[in-house]
This record gives sequence, C-alpha cells and structure tokens, in this order.
Amino acid sequence: MPLGSFDLLRLPLLGRFLRWRHGSTAMRLAVLLVALVMIVHGLFGPQLAPKNLATVLTWLHFRGLMVVSLLVAGNLFCMACPFVLVRDGVRRVLPSPRWTFPRILRNKWPAILLTALLLFAYELFDLWATPFWTAVLILAYFGGAVALGVLFRGAPFCGHICPLGQFNLVASLISPLEVRVRDRRVCAGCATFDCIKGREGQRGCELGLFQPKKVGNMNCHFRLDCLRACPYDNVGIRARLPASELWIDPVRSGIGRFSRRPDLAALVVLFTFGALLNAFGMVSPVYELEAWLADRLGTRSEAMVLGVIFFAGLVVLPAALLLLTGWLSRLGSGERADVLSVVNRYAYALVPMGFGVWLAHFAFHFLTGLLTIVPVVQSALVDLGWGAREAVRWDLGPVVPQAWLFPLELGMLGLGCLGSLLVAYRIAERESPRYPRRAFLPWALLVLALLLAAVWLMSQPMEMRGTMFAA
Repeated sequence: MPLGSFDLLRLPLLGRFLRWRHGSTAMRLAVLLVALVMIVHGLFGPQLAPKNLATVLTWLHFRGLMVVSLLVAGNLFCMACPFVLVRDGVRRVLPSPRWTFPRILRNKWPAILLTALLLFAYELFDLWATPFWTAVLILAYFGGAVALGVLFRGAPFCGHICPLGQFNLVASLISPLEVRVRDRRVCAGCATFDCIKGREGQRGCELGLFQPKKVGNMNCHFRLDCLRACPYDNVGIRARLPASELWIDPVRSGIGRFSRRPDLAALVVLFTFGALLNAFGMVSPVYELEAWLADRLGTRSEAMVLGVIFFAGLVVLPAALLLLTGWLSRLGSGERADVLSVVNRYAYALVPMGFGVWLAHFAFHFLTGLLTIVPVVQSALVDLGWGAREAVRWDLGPVVPQAWLFPLELGMLGLGCLGSLLVAYRIAERESPRYPRRAFLPWALLVLALLLAAVWLMSQPMEMRGTMFAA
C-alpha cells in the first residue's frame, strides 16, 4: 500500500468509532473520569508520590503514553482532551462568549512563557513528588480552559495558552499521520466551507484551519470537528512521511509561513532545549551546579539558583548557539538574509532531536515504572476497605531489564539526530541551492553537539522518580 493512500478512518472498527458523532465525547469522558480520580487521590490520598495516582499516572504513565502516541500516530491526547469537554459543558449553561481573544496574544508567546514557567515550577516545587500540587496543577488546567472558554469565542486556551497542547503540537510535526482532505477537487466545488464554519449543530475547526489549504499538524488538535462537519466525507487521517512538513515553507491555513513566525521558531527552541534541561534536572551533576551557584551568589534561595540555571539553559545558551550557528551558515552560503532570518528558517530542524530527547527521557521513567499502577490501584482500593494490604505488590515496577535502558535511549537519540540532520539538509537545499552543504554544516555540528549532550545526560544515573525504588 502506498504511504499516502493509508487512511486511519478506513479501518473497519476504529474508523467507524472516530467518525461517530460522539466518538470524541466518549474519549474525553473516559479521560475526564481518570482525571477526576487523580485529582481526588492527589488532594486527599497518601502524599507519598509512589503511592498516589495523581503523581504516578501524571509523571510516569501519561507522559510515556503521550510521546509513544505522538511517535506512532499523532496528537491523540488533544483529540481526547477532558478540558475541552468541561469547557463545552459550561458553555452550554452560560451565555455564548461575546469577546474575541486579543489580537496581540494570538500567537505562541503566551504559551512559551507559561511552558517555561511550568518547567521551572516542576523542579522548584518537586511536582513529581507532591501529589497535592500535581492535583492542583490539573485543576488549574481545567480552570484555565473553562475561564477562557467562557470569556472568549473559539479555542484560545488550546491555540495560544495550554503548555501541554503546545508540546503536543510541536511533537506532532514528526508524527506519521495527518488530518487532511482526500480529494482537493471535491473541496474546489464546495461553496459552504462547513469544515471551518460547521453545520447542523456540528462546529467546524475552532483553530481556523481551512482543510483545503491546511498543511501539516501545526495547530491541529485531531478533534475531527472538520471531518464530522464535511458533507462530502472528504477528510481523513492519512499517512505521510514523518517530519516532511518541517523542510517545506508554504503558506499554511491559520498559520502563514513558518519562516515568518518567530514565535513558532521560539517554541521549537524551547521544546528542544527544554528537553535537555528537564533531563538535566534529574541527574546528580545538577546538585553540584546548584551548590556552586548558591555559593557564588551568596544565597540559600533555591528559586534564585534555579532561576539562573533556567535563564541560562532556556535563553542565554540557546540564543548564543543559534546566533553563532546562523551566522556561520550565512557566512558559508553567502546569503544576504540577516542572521535572525536564517535562524528562523533552520530552527525547525531541531524538532526531531528535541523529540528524541523527550522520548528517551520519558521512556526511561515509563519502562522503569509501568507496572507501578498495579500496586497503587491496589493500595487505593485497600484504603476504601477492599482487599488486604498484605497483597499489595509494591515490588512491581520495571518491564525491561535495567541493562536494556541505555541502549534503547541511545537508539531513540540516534533516530532523533538523523531526523534533524535530514531536515536541516533539506532546508539548506531550499534556502541555499548554490551552496547547500556549506549552509548545512554549521547546523549539523549543532545537532551533533546536542546529541552528545543528550548522550552524556542519559549516561548519568537518573532518579527513578515516582516509584517505590526511588522512595
């Protein structure tokens, strides 16, 4: 079967379920029930992280399943997002929103700031070890989605605010599936544009992605509103070459050109360097660095020390490396464009490498703690008076031998590196057709430097957070 001819919606049972009018609602309801259990257990259950569903499911299982689904399919979490379900429920009982989201905020800068703050708070408040604050964080997501949904039309929380959603959107750029039209000739004869306007009680795309002009997965939440609104059944979830949208630069519906969106490039940079910094926070050298900085700064404030580390890791170091790489690339290719424009064009080549780091990191925790859900559920049932405490299997956890983990991580990092090298070279061919190799070389060196940093991080003993082994 040719790659482009595969359509997930053509599968007998799964396709019928996804096309079903209430398919998304059913998925969101199931995830909502799990989220409610997590919130209740996080607020009122045992406050030891490995014994609480809020921390175990959030920081071990959810993150692992999320990156796996992004790798093999696409943005499945946003498809089943429970925050949207609650927002829609509140909208049904309140007057329709009257305002539009401020134009100055209709970009990724608010989400970039909130994502950086979330990464900072994760380390500062040890969210992985605090069930109560993990539950509060989940409630904050619900509160943000509902508040913005009540005040503004459309989906500003999803498109411009939600840190989790932005992570999924960037990661989905390398996914093998894409929501797109089956036959553009059918769309050419359409006069109603239901995929974006909606029809008969079925809304269209809330993110303003007009299917005939949509390219790739950026800003696509896989909610399939466009599919159910289309009267011609002309929208599918179709296969494509992973990461292929990263080296082309057409005008994209609702987005424009990647090369003219510095906010998207900045989001990609945060995605990549945030992956390294998040992993760095879990290896022993970070504690040595914190102690050294505290001594140099003459402070005992962990917030100040971490603030310096995060500012250096998410702002100073990326800016210095990218500007130097962009300048060398411009110099080698003889381009007349300014350095910032060069950086903005090539930044998207970092997505596969960044995803490789996130995948290796989350896979470590997922594989070392997958079975922890069994004793945690057993323990919660015992607290409710069901079962015997002696039967709880706290010995369960890893699903692969410890010796397998590092080779698996190396494989994930290697694939990410190869993907970034391929994307960088294809961008160089497009942007510098006379001297593509000269333009490509500095970016190749940057990607290899990121690979070496990631390999060093994964070679360090990493905390087995969220398991009884760590406790």
